[in-house]
Amino acid sequence: MKKLALAAVGGTFAGVLATTQIAGPLIAQEALQDASVYEQLDLFGDIFERIRSQYVEEVSTEDLVTAAINGMLTSLDPHSGYLSAKDFEDMRVQTKGEFGGLGIEVTQEEGFIKVIAPMDGTPAFKAGILAGDFITHVDGESVLGLMLDDTVEKMRGPIGSEIIITVVREGEPEPFDVSIIRDTIKLTAVRGRVVGKTVVLRITTFNDQTTSGVIEELNKAVEELGGIENVSGLVLDLRNNPGGLLDEAISVSDAFLEKGEIVSTRGREAGSGERYNAEAGDLVAGKPIVMLINGGSASASEIVAGALQDHRRAIVVGTKSFGKGSVQSLIPLRDEAAMRLTTARYYTPSGRSIQALGISPDIVVNQPPPVPVDETPEEAASAVEFDRSEASLRGAIENDSMTDDEKRLYQEELARAEDSAKLRDEDYQLAYAVDIITGLTAIAPVQP
Repeated sequence: MKKLALAAVGGTFAGVLATTQIAGPLIAQEALQDASVYEQLDLFGDIFERIRSQYVEEVSTEDLVTAAINGMLTSLDPHSGYLSAKDFEDMRVQTKGEFGGLGIEVTQEEGFIKVIAPMDGTPAFKAGILAGDFITHVDGESVLGLMLDDTVEKMRGPIGSEIIITVVREGEPEPFDVSIIRDTIKLTAVRGRVVGKTVVLRITTFNDQTTSGVIEELNKAVEELGGIENVSGLVLDLRNNPGGLLDEAISVSDAFLEKGEIVSTRGREAGSGERYNAEAGDLVAGKPIVMLINGGSASASEIVAGALQDHRRAIVVGTKSFGKGSVQSLIPLRDEAAMRLTTARYYTPSGRSIQALGISPDIVVNQPPPVPVDETPEEAASAVEFDRSEASLRGAIENDSMTDDEKRLYQEELARAEDSAKLRDEDYQLAYAVDIITGLTAIAPVQP
C-alpha cells in the first residue's frame, strides 16, 4: 500500500513539475506578444501625432482614424471594410430593394474596380456594362490606389446626373468610356415567364423580397399553364446575380429540396461553424430543374447553385461562377457605424469550398455575343423560308388519323417548339436550358 501511495504522490509531483515547466514559457511568450502589440500601438500613435502636427495641410483627426481603420480592414481581403454611419444605412436600404446609383456590384482587384455583375434593368445594365469589366477611371480621374468604398462614393451622385466611367474589357484592344445617367435603383428580385411548358424564374438579387417573389411568380406561371401537372420543369436563372442575404439563399434552396444540408460555414475556431438543413416540401413537386449561372453569379447565388447541384436536384448550365465563398459579419460600432469583417467560409453539402473556385456548371454553355445584322428589304425577303413540306403540295392527301382536337393540340405543341427556337436568337443559354427541360420531359416515364 505504501508503494502505491508513494507512486501516487510521486505522480502528483511530476504532474505539477511538468505543468510548471510548460506554463512558464507559454506565459513568457504571451508577455512578449503583448509587449510587441503595445510597441506597435506606440508606433501607430507616434505616426498619428506626427501627421497631425507636421503634414503640409491640416488633417481632420476623425478622417485619419477612419482611414487607419479602413486600411487595416481592407488589407485583410476585398470584402472586409469599415462602414460609416451613412454607408451602413445605405447597405440596409439596399437590402430593402430600392436605392440610388448605377446598379452594379463591384469588388477590388489589382488596384482597379472589377464589376461582379450589373443588375437587371439598371442604368449600368442598359449602358452595356458586363460582368468582368474593369473600371479604371471615374469622370476622367484614375481610381488606382483608391479604397473600394472611396471609388463607390465617387460613382454615387444625384439622380439624373451623368457619370463617365472608363472600362477595360477582355477582348477589347483599348479602354473605352461609357456614359451613364444615375437613377433610382428599384430591384425586382424575381421575374417570371412561361416558355412552352417550362417556367422560367429570373432571380436578380437576394434581398428580403426574394423568397416571396419566387413563390408569387411560380404560382402565377403554374396558374397560366393550368396546374403543376402541366408544367414540364423549371429554369432558375441566376446569371449576373451578385448575391445578398444568406437567409434568402437558404430559403430559396429549401423551396426545392425535401431534405439534406443546404450550406455550412466554418470559421477560424474549431466548432464555430454552422449547418443549415432543408425541411420537407418541394414547390415544383420533383419536376426537373435547370439552373443558369455565369461569372456574375456570386455569393448567395453560388450557395443555391451548389446546394441543388450537390443534391442532384438541378442541372447547372452556363459558365463558372464568380467564386465568392466567404462570410461577412456586420458588427455595429459606436456612432451608428459598422465593421464588415470576413469571419467564415461557405461549403456546399458535399464539402466543397466555393471560395476562389466558384461553381463549375454540369454543362458549359457560353453565351455568344449579339451580332448586329443590317439587311436591305431585298435581303430580308430572300431570307424568308418557304414551306416545302408535304402539306404544301397541291392536292396533298389529308391526315385522317387525327381528330380536330388532336390536330389543335399538335399545332399548339409545334407553335411552342417554334417559340423556343426563336428564343435562341434572344438568349442562347436560356434556350439551351429550356431544351434540356423539354428533352427530360420527353423521355420521362409515363405515370400510371
